[in-house]
Amino acid sequence: MEPTTTAAAAPTASEGRWIARYFRVHERGTSLRTEVLAGVATFLASMYIIVVNPAILSDAGIPFSAALSATVLISFMSSLAMGLYARNPILVAPGMGMNALFTYTLVLGAGLSWEVALGCVFWSGVLFAVLAMFNVREAIIEAIPASLRYAITCGIGLFITFIGLKNAGFIVGSEATLVTLGNFDASLVTFFIGMMATAIMVVLRFNGALILGIALTTLLAAPMGRLWGEEVMVEWSGLAAWPDFSAVMQVDIWGALKVAYLPFIFVMLFTNFFDALSCFMALSESADLKDKDGNPRNLKRSMTVDAFASMIAAPLGTSAAQTFIESGAGVAQGGRTGLVAVTIALLFLPFLFLSPLLSLVPGIATAPALVLVGLFMLAPVAKIDWACAEEAFPAFLAIILMPLTYSITLGIAFGFLSFVLIKLFTGRLEAIRPAMWISAALSVLMLVTTH
Repeated sequence: MEPTTTAAAAPTASEGRWIARYFRVHERGTSLRTEVLAGVATFLASMYIIVVNPAILSDAGIPFSAALSATVLISFMSSLAMGLYARNPILVAPGMGMNALFTYTLVLGAGLSWEVALGCVFWSGVLFAVLAMFNVREAIIEAIPASLRYAITCGIGLFITFIGLKNAGFIVGSEATLVTLGNFDASLVTFFIGMMATAIMVVLRFNGALILGIALTTLLAAPMGRLWGEEVMVEWSGLAAWPDFSAVMQVDIWGALKVAYLPFIFVMLFTNFFDALSCFMALSESADLKDKDGNPRNLKRSMTVDAFASMIAAPLGTSAAQTFIESGAGVAQGGRTGLVAVTIALLFLPFLFLSPLLSLVPGIATAPALVLVGLFMLAPVAKIDWACAEEAFPAFLAIILMPLTYSITLGIAFGFLSFVLIKLFTGRLEAIRPAMWISAALSVLMLVTTH
């Protein structure tokens, strides 16, 4: 954390003093300069979502430019609300994992139209808002075992990595072995160089390593189709353009209200709720962002912002927004107040007009970022008690089934079911909370209705 000095912490302008008072900058032991720099650090660590989220949503049929505009808008609006209302240094943007669940499970897996899938996003946000407004989070936290919460994050991380490797052609289908290594052509070599360069920058702790990796891989892909015998992957179409709002208000709210879609809504609710909660708890521990009772600071307000961000995301045309663990980059720079989130929001806004520039980025350029995001999301695997089989097996099943079945929903469903069955047949009924019984029942309903 940057040390607080009189010069840095005592702005002379009345506006600066008002900002400092509103965000309690001095009270948190920081400075305006530190807060702004922390916002820049978080933005650099997470701006890959501006390109990666539309790349994933376009697989579901949402136009890339429309998904990009929606991504920027919701990131700006929700992060601004997090800063001004909840006053926490946390970024809220369309989440990795939620976009994969939306595209590869709801749309491509279950066959929902992207409009109906957006309706499921909306209703999950409504339920999230209800949970956030009422004091039920403690009961839910206690109901779902920690091992399964960690496992879901890890499983989604592996699933995202698998998608990245597939999108790059690094892994392809095989009749003999189901999957195998792709052909070593110019595209694959370019992806591998980009992936290794991105990994090295992550190891060296470059700020914005993922976005730098995307930019480098895009430059490496530019000669394809011109110098090598590949399709042209990078074509200039301009620097800036008006935002594309073609996906705005295309959400099918009432079409999503079918019994068969309830498991999908529940899974999106569960994933978003626990991701938000775990992010707030992790950041509060690492940066001492706690209230007088030792709980995460302004937790109810932060969860409310996250919930309404999910509701607003659907009408804008993107998957659910959620808190980003990359907010830790700003916290590590000394960020402690909502001014960090406001700074992040303002940095997102210009990209609303840069969709032609960002559409230059081909799939093999975003693939290294997906692989590395999987690495980051695998960190909680160390928190699972692998020596305790009754906790480890459901967690293992959830982790391994997500990439192998190409379905986040199936991984979660079988993780819940196996946990309940193991506790039931080993006489540990007291370990099954009511919410877990409901989760298992919904998992069975989902399996019966969709398979």
